[in-house]
Amino acid sequence: MSADRLCYPTAATQGLLACHACDLVSSLTLEGAPCPRCGATLHRRKPASMARAWAFLLSAYLLYIPANLLPIMVTQSIFGTQHDTILSGVIYLWLSGSYMLSLVVLIASVVVPLLKMMILTLLLLTVRRRSTWRLREQTRLYTVVEVIGRWSMLDVFVVALLASLVRAGSLATITPGAGALAFASVVVLTMLASLCFDPRLLWDSLDAPPRPLDFPVVNHDGTL
Repeated sequence: MSADRLCYPTAATQGLLACHACDLVSSLTLEGAPCPRCGATLHRRKPASMARAWAFLLSAYLLYIPANLLPIMVTQSIFGTQHDTILSGVIYLWLSGSYMLSLVVLIASVVVPLLKMMILTLLLLTVRRRSTWRLREQTRLYTVVEVIGRWSMLDVFVVALLASLVRAGSLATITPGAGALAFASVVVLTMLASLCFDPRLLWDSLDAPPRPLDFPVVNHDGTL
């Protein structure tokens, strides 16, 4: 047993488990029974955590492209119809001199969702490989993903606010575009992926040897 495993014993090795709803620590023998505090079913780890997290995360990756390419807001006025994407809105704010607002929209609408997906991908690959690399830091990254998740809906909030405020009748009409639906779907899917992922799986790697990636090994003679 390595020094890391001696320094960081896991709850599972101590015969304990924590409720995923209220964090009450109970005996491992109560797995499958109701939590004594909140009544939720006790599980050593969230059921099908990896499969569900991967499914939601890959769906978010697929929708991230149309979320940034399709118009998020459609403005109809006496001057014509204008389709605005997230990036076109960022460029317009920058050129109009609203540098801080442009950066806020860029970070909240483009950088943060992509960063969340990259962090979740790192966590899932760490569990897949049973790696013990910087587990404390990765656990903190998971906490960051949960905290900033709700703030990724900035563009959707802005479009909803504008649509409710503009009451100019036939002079101007603001409606959400297809990009708004795709963007909202990305945010919701990343939140679901974060919710399904069990960070305790990271620490299970201390009880098992590292697992190599599933790549075929080619011998010198060309055989597998």
